Amino acid sequence: MLMADPAVLRNLIEQYDALRSLHAESGGAQVRRRMDDIVYTLCVSTGTRDIDAALIAARQQLTGARTLDDSLLTT
Repeated sequence: MLMADPAVLRNLIEQYDALRSLHAESGGAQVRRRMDDIVYTLCVSTGTRDIDAALIAARQQLTGARTLDDSLLTT
């Protein structure tokens, strides 16, 4: 699997956290669309299907954590 650039992952997580803290899901259409785009990009970048798994995978990649068990990332 290709690995996303750490700077890109870090930026996506920061954007997600910022929008989440501003309650973007209850914001206007443009803000919700941006949130959806970030969630989609994080999922694609980490090879996951939902935001929780994407955040776990992205944070593991950023810390360099590598385990042989990826069961947390599968559904």
